[in-house]
Amino acid sequence: MIGPTGAVRVMVATKPVDFRKGAEGLAALVRETMGADPFSGAIYVFRARRADRIKLVYFDGTGVCLLAKRLEDGKFCWPAITDSVVRLTAAQLQALLEGLDWRRVHEARETRVPIAAS
Repeated sequence: MIGPTGAVRVMVATKPVDFRKGAEGLAALVRETMGADPFSGAIYVFRARRADRIKLVYFDGTGVCLLAKRLEDGKFCWPAITDSVVRLTAAQLQALLEGLDWRRVHEARETRVPIAAS
């Protein structure tokens, strides 16, 4: 995927939105319904009523970007539909965009380094 990676904030709106909205309409939803700043650099993820469609809106420093994807086969794994926002990591976002179950992606486990060989 072309776009942000690493330590980026990803906010998923769990309630479906009108997918006729473009970048400006979704940015307005970020401000009004999520109470967030659409120009903060975070990625805001929206779903359609049909679970096979997704839109992302984010500010890259020069303008508002809109990414849209429709899966040809299958559906995206979405959180339960509520009036809330779910935070994802960049790795979980990658899994979501590939149509995989993002809930199975966990942070890297810290491994102990041996102090001396025995």
